[in-house]
This record gives sequence, C-alpha cells and structure tokens, in this order.
Amino acid sequence: MGWLDRVTDQAETLKRARVLQEQSRSAEACALLDRVLATTSDKHTRADALVQRLSALINLGRTAEYTTAVEETNHAVRDLNEPLLYGNLNALAALAAQHQGALERCVTHLVRSARAMTTVEYVDWDTAIAWNDLAMAYSYLGFHGHALGAIDRARQVAAAASLPAETFAAPGIRLRNAVTLDHNGDTDGCLRVLRDITTDAERFLDRDGGAKLRPSGRAAYGYAIVRRAALGEPPASPQAAMRLLADGGDGARARDLRMLGEICLAIAANRPIEALTRLETVQVSAETVGAAEHLRLRSLAYARAGDHAAAHRADRHAFRLAAQRNDRLRDVYVEGIAARLDHEDMRKTVSRYQGEALTDPLTGLANRRHFEHYVAAMLARGERATIGVCDLDGFKAVNTAHGHLSGDLVLQRVAGVINRVMRRGDFVARYGGDEFVVVLPGAGMTEATEVGRRISVAVAGEDWESLVPGTPVGVSVGFADLSGASANLREVLGTAFEIADREMLRAKPQPSAKRRAAAS
Repeated sequence: MGWLDRVTDQAETLKRARVLQEQSRSAEACALLDRVLATTSDKHTRADALVQRLSALINLGRTAEYTTAVEETNHAVRDLNEPLLYGNLNALAALAAQHQGALERCVTHLVRSARAMTTVEYVDWDTAIAWNDLAMAYSYLGFHGHALGAIDRARQVAAAASLPAETFAAPGIRLRNAVTLDHNGDTDGCLRVLRDITTDAERFLDRDGGAKLRPSGRAAYGYAIVRRAALGEPPASPQAAMRLLADGGDGARARDLRMLGEICLAIAANRPIEALTRLETVQVSAETVGAAEHLRLRSLAYARAGDHAAAHRADRHAFRLAAQRNDRLRDVYVEGIAARLDHEDMRKTVSRYQGEALTDPLTGLANRRHFEHYVAAMLARGERATIGVCDLDGFKAVNTAHGHLSGDLVLQRVAGVINRVMRRGDFVARYGGDEFVVVLPGAGMTEATEVGRRISVAVAGEDWESLVPGTPVGVSVGFADLSGASANLREVLGTAFEIADREMLRAKPQPSAKRRAAAS
C-alpha cells in the first residue's frame, strides 16, 4: 500500500500532475494542482497537492513564493503522521532554503527529511521520487557523498518496484559532483566523472533513443557532454548534445543549463570572444551547477583566447568562491554541534524537576515556570541578583519575510548565543515569544552591563544573512535589581520587570511602543 492509496479525492488528477512534472511540464502541473486545492476538502488530497505544488514552484524557479508555500505545506502535512510526505516536504523545503541562501535552515530540513525517510516502508514510485528529491537537496548543498547515498536508496526502491533504471540514473547529481571537482582544481577527476555520465547518455540513447529519460535528466546529460568539450574533449555530435539540452523541459535549472551549454560549445569551437560576451549577459542561478561555474567558464574562455593571466585570475576567483562555500557549510555544522551541547547542558540542569514541564521545547532553555521556581528558591534563601530582559530587534521582519519556521530557527540560534556568553552559575530562560530573561546571582549593575554588552555583540555578530537573508537580528537588554521576600514573588518580579523593561526599551536602536504587562 502506497501513500496515494490513502487519497480518495481526485487521485487520478494528482497522478496526472506527477506525470506532468516527470515530463518537466511544471507550469501545467502547477495550474492543475491549483484547481485541486480550490475544490478539495480532503486533508490527504490537500497535503499531497501542496507538496507537489511546492516541487513545481521550485522547478519553475518562482522563489518569491517559496516561503509561503513551505509554510502552507508544513501546516497541511504536520498532523498526518505520514513520514513519506513529511520527508518529501522537508527535502523540497531544503531545496527552497538553498535557493534563498539560508544554509542553516537548509541543513535543518535535510536532517528532518533523512530521519523521516528512513522510517518509510513503501516500495513504489512516490518513495523513489522522495529519495531522489532528498539526493538533489544534498547535491545542491554540496554534500555529494550523502547525495550519492540517497540516490542509491532511490535506485533500490525503484528496482524493487520494477521501475525503469534510467529514471534514477541521477545525471544532475553526478554533474554537480563533477563541476565541484573542477572548481576545486581537480580537472582530471571532473573529466573522469563527465566521461561516466556521457557513456550512460550514449547507452540510453542507443537503446531506445532516450525515450525513457526524464527531461531534467536530458538537460544534465547534454551539459555533461558540452562541459567535457569545453575542457578539450569535443563530442562526436555537438548538435545531439544541444538537442538533449533543448529537451530539458520548462524548469529553471534546464534553462540555466541550456544557456551555459551554449557558452561551453562556443569555447569548444574556439570562439572565446563569443563565449566571453555571452558570459557578460547570461543570468543563471548560482545553485544550478555552483556559484563558481560562471568564473570557471570565463577562465576557460580566456585560456582559449590566449590571455592566460586573465584565465589564472578567474580560476583563483572561482577557487575562492568554492572555498567560501565549504567554510559556510563548516560553520553551519559547528553551530549545530554548539546548539546541541547547549541543549544537553540545559537538560542536565532541569532534570531535578521530574514530572514538571520546565523546559521550552523550541529552544531547550528553561521556560517561564522554571524561571519562577528558580527565583522563588533564590529569594527564599535571602540571596540577591540582577535580572535582565532580552528582547529581539528585527524579529517581526523575520517572520514577515521568511515565515515562522525561520523565526523558530532564529530563536534557537539566539538561545544558543545567550547561553554561550553567560557566566558560570547564571540562569537563562525563554520568557515567551521573542523575549528571554537572564538572572545574574550576586551581580551588581557594572557586571550586568558587561554581560548585556556581550550578549548584544554576540547576537549582532552572528551570520544572519545565511539564515534569514536581508533581515538582520539584534537584541536589546535592560537590567534591574532583584531582591525581596519570597512571599511577595509576583510583586518583586513585577517591580523588577517594570524597571528592566524600561531600560531595555531605552537601549533599543529606535523607539518602540512595545510594553509587557507587569507580572504582578
């Protein structure tokens, strides 16, 4: 039994939309899915249609619609308890985040997708396609080993379901692996992979004229052939390569490969000036075959023109771009490990309060209840402290521009940053919304001011551009003394919060009307 067996409303229409997307006719599929969504009331049908529509939008490169589509699809899928659909959604959401330049969000979706897909037991077309989508997302991010592992799973499912092997030959994934090798200076390795891809293309074309090849695969095969030609190994028939590129369907990636393919052929045909002229005007996504591809082709064109100094400069620039990409991926990985360690430390802290929900599930920090337990115990012991209110600047813009899933990732990142810069023995909690509180036992205002400065600098120094492009995030902090009898906890907290709120608002870069009702 497969996922579609659970869909009772408009199942044939959904299957038709799948076929259209496999034929790289995503615009038609999108229109068909819009009609389904306008007429169905079945939650399974709606969820399936939204996942397919998200795939179509990504294929068409309609980036302005990604955030809303991911949010809407996630809302429809999350309560169905269907790992295949959830895994496929997150693979597609990873692709969307990748195209938007939000690497950390992309990695988060990849992990969610992989975990969901490992629990799927269906052996059918939809499962193979979902693994294929996950492999594509890995590939676009540059995790080529993971991509090859995921496409192997797609092939295993396809073989068990007696699906055509060429459908999951993954030329696009292997192509990105090849050009990445070239961008990093391993041109011989690139050529070895390109030869393997072109051998497969010739085999499939000789068998049945390539009738069973997916259009998106045709474009990748065609580009592999002409990219090899640009490196000095011309094809027997350049026209055949261009026909493969022309048959790539209406997807944005296929259009990019066609334009870049014409440049490769100009280089191969010893027309470097034409290639350089085209490179000045061509507009393609940096993610189709990597941001460094444009510069690498420029280097090859300069070399054909005999300008080896310019070729060397372009090559070095391409290499730096590829290296920057690797550095950003490494940073995302390190941040993920740091957040996990922060979470583990907090779990140890709250383990004493068995049977009570004292942890904020999103950030792993103590929640409001835990905060009140902590303060009550501290006041009962007659201790004094300074309390700090931390309020995010720019958070509303994050939710508006990127959606609440991205907002959650921002809150998780900020929680980790605040936890990391606190002194030993300090207490951190998420009070609610985009507001955090810190308690500094025994600290005076001088020490509190320094802690507040460290928090503000650390948050401002994060790479928000890679997580939520175009929406910087900051934090304003205000402090107040906290002391008094434990019997008057609400009164003490209310007074302290009122003072800390006033100081926090004074610290904001621009005037704000925000006020929190006193806790009393």
